[in-house]
Amino acid sequence: MPAEAPRTPIEIELAAAIVAVRGDQPQILVARPGGEDRTPGLPSGAFNPLAHRTFEIGLRAWVAEQTSLSLGYVEQLYTFGDRGRHARREDTGPHVVSVGYLALTRMGAQQGQLSASAGFQPWYHFFPWEDWRNGRPPLLDKALLPELEAWAADLAAERDERPRRALSRRERLRLCFGTEGSPWDEEKVLERYELLYEAGLVAEAARDGRRAALARHAATPLGEAMRFDHRRILATAISRLRAKLKYRPVVFELMPAAFTLTELQHAVEAISGRHLHKQNFRRLVEGTALVEPTGETIGTAGRPAALFRFRREVLQERPAPGLRLGARG
Repeated sequence: MPAEAPRTPIEIELAAAIVAVRGDQPQILVARPGGEDRTPGLPSGAFNPLAHRTFEIGLRAWVAEQTSLSLGYVEQLYTFGDRGRHARREDTGPHVVSVGYLALTRMGAQQGQLSASAGFQPWYHFFPWEDWRNGRPPLLDKALLPELEAWAADLAAERDERPRRALSRRERLRLCFGTEGSPWDEEKVLERYELLYEAGLVAEAARDGRRAALARHAATPLGEAMRFDHRRILATAISRLRAKLKYRPVVFELMPAAFTLTELQHAVEAISGRHLHKQNFRRLVEGTALVEPTGETIGTAGRPAALFRFRREVLQERPAPGLRLGARG
């Protein structure tokens, strides 16, 4: 009989990317641990099968304990189990498997309920290359793409990877970052972060001992690092939310009960990371019948703005009531 394989201790971590919108900024709730290491992370905790009947119950319990926030909309994203993202190879501690979640909440009274160790931060603080609302981010051409071009030009490494990869480094760079005339796809947030990690360009790669990162000495930080694999989970959450925006009315989970069309446009732009033409956006909203006027207005200076609310009947009228934004202009 074959020898029994040694058992590896495993822990299951539940982590939540909790998203809100404040003004024109998409916000992510981060928790900072005590002690010397103040690296931000997502609210998270271990799944206890004796105390938590389901993963989601465990997640809600951990978030309430760490942030004093009661979650509303929650959906599971993905399970992350890569060894290198939590510990070095020689570490004999338990292997941590992260189950990531996307949660949406509204700003307002929630902010006053947060514990001292938790707070909302703009998600572009962690992914500055993803914000195209004011045009192409300067960081792309100043620091990020030159480093990636040098990584893609490493022919020796390319030969070693060829048996394991369907696409070359340059092809992956083109598809993820829109080089060589290819379009920028705002939904590829995770693919871009993974490529940066593989190329050793984010701080997490150096922390995890990636060879590409250890051989690199770049001075320009590419967004703030997060604990463990939490920036990867956040990238997954942003990708999921940007895609879902186009076929589900999820943006209204982030809006107050009544809002102006300008406020709605700013929220959609904040999430998608792109500027939208005002009149085209209003025609899109009217054509999809996602909102209806409340009959009230807001503002005293100048022309008052009409208030709208989410029209819930649309959920029964068609299967995919979202905002199909079309190609980037």
